[in-house]
Amino acid sequence: MAVKVKATLGKSKYYTEVIAGENSLITDEPIESGGQNKGFNPYEILATSLASCTAATLRMYIDRKSWNVETIHVSVELENFPLTKVAVFKRIIDFAGSSLSEMDLAKLHKIADACPVHKILTNEIEIQTKII
Repeated sequence: MAVKVKATLGKSKYYTEVIAGENSLITDEPIESGGQNKGFNPYEILATSLASCTAATLRMYIDRKSWNVETIHVSVELENFPLTKVAVFKRIIDFAGSSLSEMDLAKLHKIADACPVHKILTNEIEIQTKII
């Protein structure tokens, strides 16, 4: 499945409009980085991708099993270490309002690791760039 997004940045420091199909969002940089803090910064968008994909993947599995899980909370903290070229994603998952067994939780951990964004981030990544 191919995904296409288009980001447009004018002269207003770093306020960027991003469009994907019929949806749009704003990204920006924090004030301390020269932005206006009017939207998520690129690192937050990356962490958001993992968090939202994890939650949706878990919900699909839980619904298929007809388990009673009221709410799924997924928090992701991203730390980037440019000098060592290492990025660390710390993901915490909480199933609020549920009484899942240890076996169920172990299975859900495997399902979380099977979310498509998790797979992309843990596989080899290639970025091809063409400037026109």
